[in-house]
Amino acid sequence: MTLPALRSDCSSCFGLCCVLLPFSAVSGFGVDKPGGRPCLNLLDDDRCGIHTTLREDGWPGCTVFECFGAGQQVSQVTYAGVSWREQDNLGEMGAVLSVMRQLHEMLVHLTEVERRSPDPAARAALAEIEELVGKDPEALLTHDLDGLHENVGRMLGDASARLRRAWPAAADRSRQDLAGQRLSGDLRGSSLRGATLIRTDLRDADLREADLLGADLRDADLRGSDLSTALFLTQPQVNSATGSGATRLPEGLARPGHWVG
Repeated sequence: MTLPALRSDCSSCFGLCCVLLPFSAVSGFGVDKPGGRPCLNLLDDDRCGIHTTLREDGWPGCTVFECFGAGQQVSQVTYAGVSWREQDNLGEMGAVLSVMRQLHEMLVHLTEVERRSPDPAARAALAEIEELVGKDPEALLTHDLDGLHENVGRMLGDASARLRRAWPAAADRSRQDLAGQRLSGDLRGSSLRGATLIRTDLRDADLREADLLGADLRDADLRGSDLSTALFLTQPQVNSATGSGATRLPEGLARPGHWVG
């Protein structure tokens, strides 16, 4: 199985997220922009004119976003290297990018299952999605994405249960609103999937084997916390949080430049 790259490579993309996706100033993107309109910071060569000073210039949302490699897949594979500048189908490309990003995020989670708790069903889903991401726009847009989400979600839940079995008494805080609260100490094996953790104080917490699938970690304080073996943690979640040099991250996730220390 040869999976596509699952981390963004802007040098192989046509600035698709800067053109096709809508964003707003209140979400940290400097200005309001509808989908299909190029960002005012996008240069003619598809590079960002303020990439090195995004946070300082009031665009922190851009530093949080991660396409999981969907941008270059759509640019180089789906549309065979033909830029949006040479086409008149921005609506279609925007829909394709949205689907591709979801597929790539599923691949990220399924490869974690394959690495940590292999399962035949998850392996079959990996192969199915790997084949799907190489197909044409029509096949991507007509695929039963909801059904695929449901199946993959079930597999991730099963894998989470297997991996957290060593902590049968761990708290289940799935989908709870824990915004602004203080959660410290031993949280190993906890389920925090889908939880709202905006500005939650998680300093020095032990989050090994904690399930963080879909948890909202915007401005969560992760300084000194141990997430080295946390489950289903993604780069956008890490990018949206606050951490330090003492925060331990899973292998493969990068420490954001805005973190202290």
